[in-house]
Amino acid sequence: MSESSLQMHDDRLEVGVSYDPRRGYFTTGAERPSGAQLPTTVALSLASLRKRIEAALLLNDVEVRLVLDRAARHERDQRRRGSAAEQSDSPV
Repeated sequence: MSESSLQMHDDRLEVGVSYDPRRGYFTTGAERPSGAQLPTTVALSLASLRKRIEAALLLNDVEVRLVLDRAARHERDQRRRGSAAEQSDSPV
């Protein structure tokens, strides 16, 4: 599977995701199961991106799986490390 595509597996939909510091997370060249092009979806968080994809597809019974490219994985990991550091730096 190309990371830039959207693929359907049973009740799971896999969507390619990348990250740009100026835009945030965004879908990459995805197509709907019907073959129509899914508009590029942009959000500041992965949770918001997933919700926007679900709303654009109008599918209630499908699990959306985000397939992150290197840039998106790096940003997600940086945010996770940043959150852990912030929590450990707070005074008790």
